[in-house]
Amino acid sequence: MNDTASPAVRVQGVEKTFSTRSGIVTALTGIELTVSRGEFVSLIGPSGCGKSTLLRLIADLDRPTGGTVEVFGLTAAKARKQHAYGIAFQQAGLLPWRTISENVALPLQLHGVARAARADRVRELLEMVGLSDFADRYPDQLSGGMQQRVAIARSLAESPGLLLMDEPFGALDEMTRERMQSELARIRERTGAAVVFVTHSIPEAVFLSDRVVVMSPRPGRIVAQLPIGLTHGGDDEALREDAAFFGAVSRVREALHGEAPTGVRGVENR
Repeated sequence: MNDTASPAVRVQGVEKTFSTRSGIVTALTGIELTVSRGEFVSLIGPSGCGKSTLLRLIADLDRPTGGTVEVFGLTAAKARKQHAYGIAFQQAGLLPWRTISENVALPLQLHGVARAARADRVRELLEMVGLSDFADRYPDQLSGGMQQRVAIARSLAESPGLLLMDEPFGALDEMTRERMQSELARIRERTGAAVVFVTHSIPEAVFLSDRVVVMSPRPGRIVAQLPIGLTHGGDDEALREDAAFFGAVSRVREALHGEAPTGVRGVENR
């Protein structure tokens, strides 16, 4: 069991280097980051700054060269083995020969959940993402946005307290992307899960996040942490037109360009 007092994620002193033909490349250096339970944190920065590398370290898909990564008080490796998090990537990664319900059920099936319990959980998840009428369809019968909703449902199958998301909407058109952002905000509110979300889009990070973490060009460092504090639950289109939204977008943009706008915290932990 994990320590209920522990944050969702704690990264301390993390370094990550890679060996290449031309020598050692430092991808991340001096990373200090804490994500509270139930908090939505976006990682943003220029291409190659190590956002996805950091997410992979949290997910135990790679190991740090130095420092430590904990998820709910467990090592990243133990958290992975205990299915403490769900993960979604830019590509939905659905199995084309399985129906939508079978794709969502896959993690439960692999971990020995009984058939009746699997069916109940799949119905609940498909209702949550608005795809109950598509349970018996196959992935190639769904749009890109619908496939991503299936991938999110699958990542939630085992009720994780943490979602790790690596540009899950990056391949979608702008209109679909905005709909998916609203859908994710609703799902996050309903599940109470913490989220670590990698994106290149400043408006997306601002719309979704409690806090935006800005990273520097390689070697990746955390150079600013910006609390956002927008209120969801009403008219999302109005929220995107609100002065507070545009102000937050400007602060993130300034931080990415190396400026230090008022209200931005430095690299200290939350």
